[in-house]
Amino acid sequence: MRIGELSRRTGVHERLLRYYEEQGLLHPVRRPSGYREYAESDVHVVRRIRGLLAAGLTTATIAAILPCLREEDERLVPTCPDLVGDLLRERDRISRAIDDLRSSRSALADVIAAAPADVAERARAAVAAAG
Repeated sequence: MRIGELSRRTGVHERLLRYYEEQGLLHPVRRPSGYREYAESDVHVVRRIRGLLAAGLTTATIAAILPCLREEDERLVPTCPDLVGDLLRERDRISRAIDDLRSSRSALADVIAAAPADVAERARAAVAAAG
């Protein structure tokens, strides 16, 4: 299938599919005309990529682990021995990032709470007016 059909079937813009190819996530065959030709299995690959991106993984990480995953009852199952350890480390990295963001949000909340009432009210009104 051509890129337009893959885009329609996956809901992923053609530009993003080309980016996935540049990142080594998709490997379409090139026709003599230069058109990309995708396999039926690429529909599933794109869905895996989207799921892994939604889980917070980078395209570089996905490129490394994608060959070690298979789909089983709509779940991704690791098939390489080191993959589970890599995923545990990635989950821990994401957890640390979440903790850092929570700390930042708390620090901002403390600063905002210290604002005089009239200043805070004007700021709230300006933010509400901006949309």
